[in-house]
Amino acid sequence: MGRLIYSAIASIDGYTADADGNFDWAAPDEEVHGAVNDLERTVGTNLYGRRMYETMRYWETAPTGPDEPAEMRDFARIWRAADKVVYSRTLESAPGARTRIEREFDPEVVRRMKASATRDLSVGGPGLAGQAIRAGLVDECHLFLVPVLVGGGTRALPDGVRARLELVAERRFGGGTVHLHYRFGT
Repeated sequence: MGRLIYSAIASIDGYTADADGNFDWAAPDEEVHGAVNDLERTVGTNLYGRRMYETMRYWETAPTGPDEPAEMRDFARIWRAADKVVYSRTLESAPGARTRIEREFDPEVVRRMKASATRDLSVGGPGLAGQAIRAGLVDECHLFLVPVLVGGGTRALPDGVRARLELVAERRFGGGTVHLHYRFGT
């Protein structure tokens, strides 16, 4: 059985993008990028909303030559090797390799995916993650908190949800980013 994992890079005030939709302040440095790669290595399937998929699709064709940073080449390989399920009512077809479209997020289908998985699943993007959290599907949450205040925008975690979490691990990075690893359902 696979775990469903939600990972997000967020401002210290809890936003994945500011009020204008910008997230350039969230670009991970080499150390943080390496930690994200290590988390993604366990993932066999990524669940995305359309907007998050369109952002992540960069990795489909990202340069992987020797002039590129090692952590970026590594992430591109990890991302390309994983299956992707994109929840979209507007995409006509799956535009990338190892990608399929689902029209509706169905918690029962995701439960079956988790039950039959031999590797972990990840849910990307706060909107889709919010639906999965509300449905009680998310097993673990990894928040990378960047030392910046953006004052509003897209929240990393959903409103209207109450859950107890267990702190599993924490890590402080040289640039001031902090990684918090939580387990749901304790």
